[in-house]
Amino acid sequence: MEKVKLLGMTLTELKTLTKEMGLPSFTAKQMADWLYKKRVTTIEDMTNLSMANRSKLESACEVGIVSPERVQESEDGTKKYLFKTNDSYIETVFIPEADRATLCVSTQIGCKMNCLFCMTGKQGFSGDLTAADILNQMQAIPEYDRLTNVVFMGMGEPMDNVDAVLKSLEIMTSDYGYAWSPKRVTVSTVGLIPGLRRFLAESDCHLAVSLHNPIAEERRSIMPVQKAYPIESVLEEIKKYDFTHQRRVSFEYIMFKDLNDTDN
Repeated sequence: MEKVKLLGMTLTELKTLTKEMGLPSFTAKQMADWLYKKRVTTIEDMTNLSMANRSKLESACEVGIVSPERVQESEDGTKKYLFKTNDSYIETVFIPEADRATLCVSTQIGCKMNCLFCMTGKQGFSGDLTAADILNQMQAIPEYDRLTNVVFMGMGEPMDNVDAVLKSLEIMTSDYGYAWSPKRVTVSTVGLIPGLRRFLAESDCHLAVSLHNPIAEERRSIMPVQKAYPIESVLEEIKKYDFTHQRRVSFEYIMFKDLNDTDN
């Protein structure tokens, strides 16, 4: 029987697990501390749990850290990590700069959005990543302690996998988890309004909108999502939320010759 992954579980889920397994209630907080603060790789490393309780956990659970299969490094220090998940692969990119180090994480195996300019869209869609898959991209790389920012801009559309994204954001920004400030995290979207609504209401992380063209007809020619969720509707949705404090909304724009870089 496949073991339950502890990585990616919220404190509430860990409490439910410990109750079901007959472990002391305080064990959930201890486990969260080992998983997200000390970042252990095995249950055996959770040394303030009794040997009996560790043995009970190990019979049904595992931490769930998965090492990258391969890494490619460019001359400027940027690294692209390849992770295996199920029978497919996802990519994660570490981007070092003079005063910051950013990690670009994936949220899906492939993508349904089929944006004309995106290679991920051309490979089709194979499935959603779990919160464990998302957090593993951070926790399994040797540069974790150097990270200053994380952007959800890798493979997939975050708002199309909003449950797992919000769960991973909770763990990243909660006191029981990594305890990151939400201002260190940016989530990108092409404009899926149902998921966007939930993200804006349930998270304080930054938002980035994949725009690429403000003209509806031209945007539709490169981004099919424009048909279902016009950028005008996306903007109206964003205007309902308060961005006057530290939370930020930004817009992503790739320049395409003779398409969206004209003088007009």
